[in-house]
Amino acid sequence: MAEEYVQRMEKAIEATEREFTKIRAGQATPAILNNIRVDYYGTPTPIPQIAKVSVPEPRMLLVSPWEKSMVDVINKAILAANIGVSPMMDGNCIRVALPILTSERRQELAKIARKHAEEGRVAIRNIRRDANEAIKKIKDLPEDEVKKLQEEIQKTTDKFIADVDRILQEKENDILKV
Repeated sequence: MAEEYVQRMEKAIEATEREFTKIRAGQATPAILNNIRVDYYGTPTPIPQIAKVSVPEPRMLLVSPWEKSMVDVINKAILAANIGVSPMMDGNCIRVALPILTSERRQELAKIARKHAEEGRVAIRNIRRDANEAIKKIKDLPEDEVKKLQEEIQKTTDKFIADVDRILQEKENDILKV
């Protein structure tokens, strides 16, 4: 039973990390375009599935569609996504220059990262609550065994919350680094 809750806590950590990849810190990363969908023959498709996204320079993404007819569609989708970048068509590819972050924008991004971290902590605490309620529902479990299991769940919860805090610290350092 405890293994199920540990797996759920690991998934909460993964979800928090996924949210952090969406936050752009000074460096270009292809993950910035992961959530932008393009109409690909009637199907909304993420850009990385229809184009190669590379990082030729620290603040530049190069999007090379596998089909030349998709260049204009991808360009419009990146513009419409309103992620604070301006794509430029360059023949059969698109260059996406990432602007230098201002200190105010860095503070905003750090605040967003803290919000995602708090959501991760809340998810982990909710899993802890579910695990404790599941233990209380077991009728023929001695009281000292219940206490022992609850302490074990609390230790696991503390470990995962510490992981969220560590990941948040790394992301904040990355965001605030000039």
